[in-house]
Amino acid sequence: MNFFTMGIIIVTGFILSVLSTSVLIPILKKKHTGQNIREEGPSSHFSKAGTPSMGGIAIIFSTLLVFTIFMLKYEFNITEYILICISFLVFGFLGFWDDFIKILKKHNLGLRAWQKLVAQIVISVAVAYYMANYSAYGTNVFVPFLNIYIDLGIFYIPFIAFVIVAMSNSVNLTDGLDGLAAGVTSLVALFFAVAAISFGHNIPSIFSAALSGACLGFLVFNKNPAKVFMGDTGSLALGGGLAVAAIMMNMTLLLPIVGFVYVMEAVSVILQVASFKLTGKRIFKMAPIHHHFELCGMKETQVVKLFWLIAMLCCILGFISL
Repeated sequence: MNFFTMGIIIVTGFILSVLSTSVLIPILKKKHTGQNIREEGPSSHFSKAGTPSMGGIAIIFSTLLVFTIFMLKYEFNITEYILICISFLVFGFLGFWDDFIKILKKHNLGLRAWQKLVAQIVISVAVAYYMANYSAYGTNVFVPFLNIYIDLGIFYIPFIAFVIVAMSNSVNLTDGLDGLAAGVTSLVALFFAVAAISFGHNIPSIFSAALSGACLGFLVFNKNPAKVFMGDTGSLALGGGLAVAAIMMNMTLLLPIVGFVYVMEAVSVILQVASFKLTGKRIFKMAPIHHHFELCGMKETQVVKLFWLIAMLCCILGFISL
């Protein structure tokens, strides 16, 4: 892999994502997959009711097709290829099933929390077990800035499983404004594509580049005002796929650095819930934190651009840490 090939992969992913999303939107409209807007959300979002959701199908399709096509050019570990594909698909299917119940079956709650959590844990433990026993790194984890490795031993599997589950759910929480999750993820995926090439990781680099291009292509239709939402179908897949790719490169601890926006969104929800239950008071006007900024007077597009900028700066910090 080299940077020229990476550019071709990104462009191919972009074009295929634009084409597949443009084909998917009329189908989603015909199936009446209009997004339900939660009543407790910002009032400015009520106008988005009826916008087609489940657009993440296009991101998943484009990413996997480009990933597979370009993988055939290289000698690769078939097990790692399958592991990324299965992880990406399983998280995507989990989100799809949740969207299907909420949108098409008109059950607002979708899957129960424990059902999603169990499915996420199962695939996450499987990835962690494979990496602990069959990867070149074993149970060692690279520490950014210090440039050292620490052996987590018996704590490796639960730690890696936690990271994957947390990442998947964090991206899901980030997907609340037009273009926010797709834009941030395109930047984070681009970081891992470049980092993977620099350290000679072909499989994660191709996947990350394909994912970055697919997110950019989806952004054409998902930017404000969004013509389609990715839904849980896309957000759960993005988080799970990115986490697995980073773990395969042994860059697990870089996830909270370059993916700081995801962390910020998740932590804001945790703090809000904990504060309300313990004291009866809320820390933020609304959580996740992107809604807090909206209620403070910022336009949705301003919040999205601010978070894109934060993601870009965090990716630069990630490179510095290496």
